[in-house]
Amino acid sequence: EPEEEEEEEEGGGVRITPQLLKASTGEFALESILLLRLRGRRIAHLGCLGDCANLEWLDLSGNAIAQLGPLAALKSLTVLNLSRNRVASLEPLGSCRNLQSLNLAGNLLGSLQQLRCLTGLRHLESLRLRDPLARLANPLCAAPAYRAALADMFPGLKAIDGQRVSGRGSELYQLCRDLDSSLGRGGGAGAGTEPPRAAQPWVEAGFWEPRPPRHSSIAEEAYRQFGEVLQECRELSRRADDTIAQAERALSGRPDPNSYVF
Repeated sequence: EPEEEEEEEEGGGVRITPQLLKASTGEFALESILLLRLRGRRIAHLGCLGDCANLEWLDLSGNAIAQLGPLAALKSLTVLNLSRNRVASLEPLGSCRNLQSLNLAGNLLGSLQQLRCLTGLRHLESLRLRDPLARLANPLCAAPAYRAALADMFPGLKAIDGQRVSGRGSELYQLCRDLDSSLGRGGGAGAGTEPPRAAQPWVEAGFWEPRPPRHSSIAEEAYRQFGEVLQECRELSRRADDTIAQAERALSGRPDPNSYVF
């Protein structure tokens, strides 16, 4: 097809063109594109992608992209998936001021210093450099404490590699991280020279025995307020019964209108 020929570069790979974008989205104007999915299209050159000025959600995973220059123009971009590409420099992304979620798993990032250009992104909440399920990572992920370093570099992050580091679930993440650290310290050289020790129970004695309920001032106050509301409901019900009974007595005492003879 003619369009396919325009997309192909002489050096190999596909260049993003207006024709490709319009065919993929059905939009007539590049400024109208808000969501764009170009996964696994052999794209090597971003071409005119920067003309999609209002783009908010972009999936470029599974391509052959190395240069991100045109992405610097996407000021409205909030979600970007660049997993499984050839990215080694992130400088253009420093201009994507509204970026919230960034997936870089499966690229060529070898140093945490290459992420310094992203520290000005105040809305960045989720950053992924490694995806164990898809077997994707970056060379820098080989560093033993790279996640802790990322958390220090980006204090506003709520998730690293898909795991919560703040908010709900952060305590579990910290527990898993501490467990990983303890296992790493216990598995060093010479660990196998010690004689095996007797198996120990996973929990302390009496762990499964029922424990006396703990008194909580918050719970007690909630019960007290609930009791007051329940008592008020009962009082309102009693008053309603009395009112109904009075009305019935009043009605029963009236003479029957049909008994009058004119």
